[in-house]
Amino acid sequence: MAGAVLVLFGAVAIIAPLGLYLLVRAEHDDRETMGREDAERVARRDTPEDQYD
Repeated sequence: MAGAVLVLFGAVAIIAPLGLYLLVRAEHDDRETMGREDAERVARRDTPEDQYD
């Protein structure tokens, strides 16, 4: 019984980080890339328009 628990714990210790790695990697692949002008426009959208007037 103790051996089975040890094997189960070892399997979880190896599979869980691997699963997290794959999830983060998949999120990275879906990242939207944009040019500098688009990025500046999106960043300005977060600030009030009358801030620089």
